[in-house]
Amino acid sequence: MVMNGAPPMRIDLIPRPVHLEYGEGFFQSTGLPGIGGDRVFQGEMALAAEQIHRDLGLPLGEEPVKVVCREVPALREGEPGQEAYRLTVTPGGITLEASTGAGIYHGLQTLRQLILSGYEPNTLTIPALTINDYPRFPWRGCMLDVSRHFYTPAFIKKLLDVLSLHHINVFHWHLTDDQGWRFPIPAYPALIEIGSKCRNTRNSHAPELKQFYTPGEIRDLVAYAGARHITVVPEVDLPGHTRAALAAYPEMGCTGGPYSVDDRHGIFSDVLCAGNDRIFDLVEAVFDTLADFFPAPYVHIGGDEVPVSRWEACPKCRRRLGELGFERPRQLQGWLTVRFAQMLKSRGKIPLGWDEVLEDTETLGLPPELVVMSWRGQEGGIKASAAGHRVVMSPSSDGCYLDYRNYDLPEEPGAGSRIIRVYDAYMNDPITPEMTRDQAALVLGGQGNLWSELLYADRWAEYMLFPRICALAEAFWIPRELKDFASFSGRLPVHQKRLDILNILSYRGPLQ
Repeated sequence: MVMNGAPPMRIDLIPRPVHLEYGEGFFQSTGLPGIGGDRVFQGEMALAAEQIHRDLGLPLGEEPVKVVCREVPALREGEPGQEAYRLTVTPGGITLEASTGAGIYHGLQTLRQLILSGYEPNTLTIPALTINDYPRFPWRGCMLDVSRHFYTPAFIKKLLDVLSLHHINVFHWHLTDDQGWRFPIPAYPALIEIGSKCRNTRNSHAPELKQFYTPGEIRDLVAYAGARHITVVPEVDLPGHTRAALAAYPEMGCTGGPYSVDDRHGIFSDVLCAGNDRIFDLVEAVFDTLADFFPAPYVHIGGDEVPVSRWEACPKCRRRLGELGFERPRQLQGWLTVRFAQMLKSRGKIPLGWDEVLEDTETLGLPPELVVMSWRGQEGGIKASAAGHRVVMSPSSDGCYLDYRNYDLPEEPGAGSRIIRVYDAYMNDPITPEMTRDQAALVLGGQGNLWSELLYADRWAEYMLFPRICALAEAFWIPRELKDFASFSGRLPVHQKRLDILNILSYRGPLQ
């Protein structure tokens, strides 16, 4: 952060702005200022006013307009530059300038942070300042697994609202896995009638759970995210992690079942049968539904952790191997990946996949537009970018897996023995030293992932996300040379008071 002048009061923004200069004096207001300006930003202005009043528990009124939003020519070039904004605070008023709705929205979220920490009963004080701000990466994501634990639409809206406060702009929605199928496919009703049900091992008074999102709820959540300039990327895990789908349609598996929606955690041998053409009818229907529900250009096809033991023993899969001229059952996954990607391309969608999609696809022509999400480390992203694929970095080894424990204490919740400290999240860099300039240009950004095997309540999810997702948000926003963990940790106490106002439970233990 380029900062001129001594701060007259602590503002402690997260992510820190790229350029900040203090002026003379303060903007002060009795009550909250009204927000107005160019009509092109009417939606963003109305939403920000609603958010700020709700945050502070105040009714939305007709305050005098002292925050003016203006449309200006592009402040910066390139895709991340489309989200740039300029915020100017003077004793006489506040001006926010941007060339796009996304830029104005990010600026309003910065103002929202200033108001959350600068508002006392009926009085608002913000130091005079000028902020010129823009992101380093266009993809700044957060993934939520709703298969292992079902999170309600109300909680997801709460999460989206707080993520947008930190300029997070991608919500990766992990909708299916072995433990549950969470959205309806009209041509395959058993995916909900059977696939959404799981034995409740934690509450004998409610022995079976049937949990899914209706079409209306999905459309509402997509619109809610869109108003906050968050892209919703759905994920359907294929061809592994499919026991919920196989429980509904056992003929799609190699053995024919019976299968069950799993109440255990782990990797299971039952996967879609690569030798059965009927699986493509199912996947076609799934992709049609996703294309209808989700206007975003991306669909995630999973592709991770696919055992091949069923394919090795299955006569249909062995026959498919011969037809394709393959020697190893593992090659069937590469063939399926390519076919799924082509199916999405025909629907105008860009496929994403976990880094396993790179395996055994070298000779099959993996579509160049497929985006690789590197999770097993940084190696997948390095390999994918070297092959010309765009990359999203979310390595479990480098601060991005937020279901791991915050700190090495026995009372800390989290998965296994792995530790991801706030420091680890902050120090994440999606561009690795091994990457060439051309490879670095293919890195879209990074993402934090929250798997929910051991997170049985909304509050637990909040505790695991915050403040590590705040650290990742800053790591994905500011230029590498401006990263400073001492600065971040010094700003965090004020920012956590904002999270308190927003009723977010956040971890407050050691940071490194």
